[in-house]
Amino acid sequence: QVQLVESGGGLVQAGGSLRLSCAASGITFSPSVMGWFRQAPGKQRELVATISRGGTTNYADSAKGRFTISRDNTQNTVYLQMNSLKPEDTAVYYCNTARAGVAYWGQGTQVTVSS
Repeated sequence: QVQLVESGGGLVQAGGSLRLSCAASGITFSPSVMGWFRQAPGKQRELVATISRGGTTNYADSAKGRFTISRDNTQNTVYLQMNSLKPEDTAVYYCNTARAGVAYWGQGTQVTVSS
């Protein structure tokens, strides 16, 4: 049973930083792509960043220049370093991967940025 467990969320002031982690367990494959999504209250879940097994990254415009996604393939772990946080970054952040058309999600970690 694949499980994704996020950690590292919290409350931070605008301009601050947080580092999110997502550890995958029960996984028998090396995920091709791992990613971070977020969902703010009353809004749809949106892509933040993705990273391929080879390290190719993709970012939402809102994350470019402030967030950095990375991964440790030996540990099936993906990270999201978030700098220069803004109140509009407040959301629940979810880790994601997929295989054979099946998407796997973590339970989410709350990030709250105060102004």
